[in-house]
Amino acid sequence: MKVGLITDTHLPGSIRYLWPEVLTAFEGCDLILHGGDIVAPEILDTLETVAPVLAAKGNHDDWNDPRMKEVQRLDLEGWRIAMIHAIEPENRPIEELRNQYLKGEHVDVIISGHTHFEILQYRDGVVQINTGSATHPHLYNMRLGTIGFLELEPGYLEARVVKLGETGGMRNPGQELFLRVDR
Repeated sequence: MKVGLITDTHLPGSIRYLWPEVLTAFEGCDLILHGGDIVAPEILDTLETVAPVLAAKGNHDDWNDPRMKEVQRLDLEGWRIAMIHAIEPENRPIEELRNQYLKGEHVDVIISGHTHFEILQYRDGVVQINTGSATHPHLYNMRLGTIGFLELEPGYLEARVVKLGETGGMRNPGQELFLRVDR
């Protein structure tokens, strides 16, 4: 199963539509997970032209949508996944994050957003991923940023954060990250 990951689109803002590079990158995904700060429901509709979409409710998402929850919990290919918009600071012990945001529930993957900075690490048996922002990376002005992917099979997980490219005259400050977990 291939899952597209995106967070902190903050649209509509100074740009009105999602970069076409996002939709192209997500072609072939079975599911897209948006980590929150969507700002406008039409972004979920746009993403849904590529694949089904679920989202975590961000602190700028002051509307309701059946695809959006405070915490998304999924079981995909035998991997337990939780998606929460903001878990700052992200470097706290995994057990502390579980207790505060998941009522102690064990998960294999925690997806978050909010910071606009990408993280991909494997700590205490949990893959932790924040894909940064597709449109507002590292809190610079609006420009191409980063998205992510999960490739899931029973017993195998591959996670990536990728750059969408450069915006004319403005570098993409994001970093590309890769992680593989076998169990």
